[in-house]
Amino acid sequence: MRGLRAAVGAIVALAALSACTANGEPTPSPTPSVTQPSPSDVPSISASAEPNQSQYTSSVAYVKGKSIDVSETPGGKTSLTVKASDVLTVPDQTPLVLLVKTIQEDGIEVFLPIRPNGTTGWVKPSDVDLYSTDMQLDVYHENHTLTFSEAGVVIATYPIATGADDLPTPGGTYFIRELLAPPNPKGPYGPYAYGLSGYSPVLDNFNGGDAVIGIHGTDDPSSIGKDISHGCIRLHNKDITELVEKWQLPLGTPVYIHE
Repeated sequence: MRGLRAAVGAIVALAALSACTANGEPTPSPTPSVTQPSPSDVPSISASAEPNQSQYTSSVAYVKGKSIDVSETPGGKTSLTVKASDVLTVPDQTPLVLLVKTIQEDGIEVFLPIRPNGTTGWVKPSDVDLYSTDMQLDVYHENHTLTFSEAGVVIATYPIATGADDLPTPGGTYFIRELLAPPNPKGPYGPYAYGLSGYSPVLDNFNGGDAVIGIHGTDDPSSIGKDISHGCIRLHNKDITELVEKWQLPLGTPVYIHE
């Protein structure tokens, strides 16, 4: 099973990461920027295939449409519908992608980008195309570091800032749902921001939008190494640029936040 290695989805101007800044800066309006290669450019895997060739390989489900029905059991009755328009900043330019937890012939269990954090559900194999990646990110609160790994090998380690004590960065398993490019690369979000599948555990909304957790740059490098944000993970601008431009993490890349 060969892996997915493509640039992350449509890179668009930031409009979704409402839980990130410490000073309540206004959220910029979205403007399209760069588009990613189509997932059809890389090989798929069969729903009946063994989902993980190794413990370091993750399966990723690309939804075929702009919404997907989810059930509580494999092949069960639809309990909710996840719409791209509800969870993506520019849904007509970014594919709806879900991290896979379990693959069975009669259903695929996926992590969902909805509240509460960690929610999973079952989707029909016919509704998605499956790909694989051996990339992952690990966030460590205790020593304020983020590691990028490939096939179980740590490739790079970056210093980070995390959420303040009363606005914590939530632990758990998440995935990259989109990549955003703020219109001002020297602004509070830096040149790039990954939107994750998780949400602030204490804020319902922030600055006019849902309190989505993200990984992004910053205009305050002195904040790195501290618990200071509204829940997002901040990197130096050069580091988030390296993650995006050098390593090209695909949508669906798993992100493990260790408390």
